[in-house]
Amino acid sequence: MANATHDMNEIKRRMAGAAASLKTELSGLRTGRASTHLLDPVMVDAYGQSMPLNQCASVTVPEPRLIAVSVWDKSLVKAVEKAIVDSNLGLSPATEGQTIRLRIPELNQDRRKELVKLAHKYAETARVAVRHVRRDALDTLKKLEKDHGKDEIERFTAEIQKATDAGIAEVDQLLAAKEKEILTV
Repeated sequence: MANATHDMNEIKRRMAGAAASLKTELSGLRTGRASTHLLDPVMVDAYGQSMPLNQCASVTVPEPRLIAVSVWDKSLVKAVEKAIVDSNLGLSPATEGQTIRLRIPELNQDRRKELVKLAHKYAETARVAVRHVRRDALDTLKKLEKDHGKDEIERFTAEIQKATDAGIAEVDQLLAAKEKEILTV
């Protein structure tokens, strides 16, 4: 089992990937505060193709409840405005020249609860992904069982479980932080 350490690194990398994916999904959830990440999923029809907003404008947060989008090319202002409206983020653009201002409305309690539920759903998907990595690793281990000693297999199984526990703990930590952020008025 000479390649066991390489396999463990691969297992940990795949589990970390689930947490990274969760982090990205959670950053798109709107809290009561402005965040440049809020506009990450917005795609603009520019120059005959669909491109991320951050490739045709700079996004800043000049105030806690305001996002400013400075469009680089004057001819794209309407396209950026349309992309923001079409993104279903519930934001109403106010345009002045090449700058689009987006006020972030206060979240009501029902909307906060919906966002927390959505965050929990994202976290559960990430936990399932971590468990899938564990299952795959244990399946691979079963195939190797006859070639290696029982002690080695048990040690490797324990390492896999330890990595799984760490992966799930990271997911839970990300969820707890986001939940606190959403519920903070």
